[in-house]
Amino acid sequence: MQKQVFAGWCAAVSLSLVVASGAAKAEQGYDVGVTDKEIKIGSFMPYSGPASSYSVIGLTEAAYFRKINDEGGINGRKINFISYDDAFSPPKTVEQARKLVESDEVFFLFNPLGTASNSAVQKYLNAKKVPQLLVGSGATKWGDPKHFPWTMGWQPSYQSEARIYAKFILDQHPNGKIAVIAINDDAGKDWVKGLRDGLGDKAAMIVAETKFESTDPTVDSQIVALKASGADVFVGFLSPKTAAQAIRKVAEIGWKPTFILNNPSTSVGAILKPAGLENARDIISTAYTKDPTDKIWSDDPGMKAWVAFMDSYMPEGDKTNANTVYGYSAAQLVVEILRRCGNDLTRTNLMKQAASLDHVKLDMLLPGIEVTTAPNDFYPIEQMQLMRFDGESWHTFGDVMQGEVGR
Repeated sequence: MQKQVFAGWCAAVSLSLVVASGAAKAEQGYDVGVTDKEIKIGSFMPYSGPASSYSVIGLTEAAYFRKINDEGGINGRKINFISYDDAFSPPKTVEQARKLVESDEVFFLFNPLGTASNSAVQKYLNAKKVPQLLVGSGATKWGDPKHFPWTMGWQPSYQSEARIYAKFILDQHPNGKIAVIAINDDAGKDWVKGLRDGLGDKAAMIVAETKFESTDPTVDSQIVALKASGADVFVGFLSPKTAAQAIRKVAEIGWKPTFILNNPSTSVGAILKPAGLENARDIISTAYTKDPTDKIWSDDPGMKAWVAFMDSYMPEGDKTNANTVYGYSAAQLVVEILRRCGNDLTRTNLMKQAASLDHVKLDMLLPGIEVTTAPNDFYPIEQMQLMRFDGESWHTFGDVMQGEVGR
């Protein structure tokens, strides 16, 4: 149902392109994609394919921009959000990115999702000087302003996240034997590097390591092989589909390791429920946003604002799906960046404002976690907190932590 709603809305906003396509160029002081009345923003998302569970991110962002438009827009300009399906396929991503830039003439790309997808168009977008802003991936490469000044990440880097897991393992399981599974792409490489770097001279604790492709039908055989290694700590750097498979398989074969799961695969509604909530009990992960299933936030003003948004603009949305929080938070930040641009809506100023954020608070970020950037720091969020699943919801524990990033 949500996909149908999105498709219909996207078709509707596309009708305005005929009217607006030539107007942006005529405006003085604006870059392509901006007029006195409109800011045209592009994106690509896997609305189909192996990572389609992430599609709710794009739907949430579209809904948030509708909210902003209903409130009068940004400095009097409405957002025209064009988000295309790339099916999590880099060749399709290239096609869609070129369409957004060369045909739709968007001002910038916002929160396009996927490591491999964004890697396929990073050089192209930087050559065109089109901002690739708040990339929907934690790959370390999105924080390299020296070589890619038009690309900025959004979420904590995968290396930083994995270093936090290493700290936890060294503290709680100093004699543990670790088995690791990771997706075979740049994201997986980042996670594994972060874990090994964090373990330092204790990296030999990793007794088994395997990979999987995003197109693999299951990871069942890899899980069975990892159990046979004798490991008592299992670290899964997984995609949503494979995370649910791994949780079920670990339970099915009676393996009882300390189970650590990467942050992008922790949605209760999208992943843990399909895997079986009881099967997911005691899994450890990290968080930087509030979990809607945790009653501790019931009276939190930020949570109340998010709930009100969901009730009004995504009434059919699943409030247990953390991807809605992800999309809401990213959209909230980009709106703040655009507001700071004022009437200087050039791509250069957009990146300047994005790289000048100082302890910005967002409704759904955990207490103590804020957005800070600088011209030489393109990592907006660099802190996380450990959390444990109790069979119903996630609960954070310990202090807010930061894992250093090594290139």
